[in-house]
Amino acid sequence: MNNLFEVPAAISQAKESQKGMFILWEILAFIGVFLVSMITEGILIFPVEFFIQLKYPEIISAAASGDMNKYTELLNQIMSEDIIVILSLFSTMGIILVTLLFCKLIQKRRMTSLGFVKKDMVKEYFVGLGFGFLLFTVAVLICVLTGSMKFNGFSQNFSLGIFLLFLLGYMIQGMSEEVLCRGYFMVSVSRRYPIAVGILANSLSFAVLHLFNSGISILAFINLVLFGVFASVYFLKRGSIWGIAAFHSVWNLVQGNVYGVFVSGMETHCSVFKTAMVEGRDIINGGSFGLEGGLGVTIVFIVGICILYTRKTVDKGESHGIEENV
Repeated sequence: MNNLFEVPAAISQAKESQKGMFILWEILAFIGVFLVSMITEGILIFPVEFFIQLKYPEIISAAASGDMNKYTELLNQIMSEDIIVILSLFSTMGIILVTLLFCKLIQKRRMTSLGFVKKDMVKEYFVGLGFGFLLFTVAVLICVLTGSMKFNGFSQNFSLGIFLLFLLGYMIQGMSEEVLCRGYFMVSVSRRYPIAVGILANSLSFAVLHLFNSGISILAFINLVLFGVFASVYFLKRGSIWGIAAFHSVWNLVQGNVYGVFVSGMETHCSVFKTAMVEGRDIINGGSFGLEGGLGVTIVFIVGICILYTRKTVDKGESHGIEENV
């Protein structure tokens, strides 16, 4: 199979550092990195969750009495609060740290091989933010125009302080998934195999990571794969991780905190607008999974992938001669 893309500097650098492995070993290594990341993430957030639980005597009482059904119900209620969601977003810093350490210490890769190039990094980030907001807004318009989604004015639960915390949290969370799936895994697989294989492997893995989200469906899974393909092509065409990390972050932010819809099955209370999904139109609006589970997002990503693929690959000029201290 011939490469469908020009080989970017990130993959060239990764090949120079270390030869690629057989695909099965690459997948097992990815699973290992992911599991260690989850453990690290859990360690970071556990103390806060523990002390929060201590503030609710009914939870302690349920646990002491052995009523695990009530304990689980109460715990889920608390964990769905915005502040807990924000803390979980910040804890994804563990994914970034573990992945960077693995790539640096085990794979001997430079940080530019993960897309951390300095040239135009601020510009790329803001372009990604704008592009992400635009594309999700198009998906919203598709739902509105097809009668699948209704706006009910401004939300009474909006708080600027909470919104800004969500913004910071999603900046970390969006970057974490892009570092793990695109910067690390896609590039790692593409050291030995055609880039198309790297795109497919990381896109499927990205979708699998969301299999246990509430409201997941076949179409939602397909859209998650499409998101992975879109993100991969964006990374390859722009030559850095900054733009797609920003796109990913704002894509998640505007879903729950601007338009008031579910974010991959997760509900957010702090939102600018109050919206409602029209029953019986789940195929368009995604139902309980959010717009990512509907045809509106399918259309957006297919068109977006086609547009990106026709664009010229950007050379950031940092393929050689730069050694980082990261």
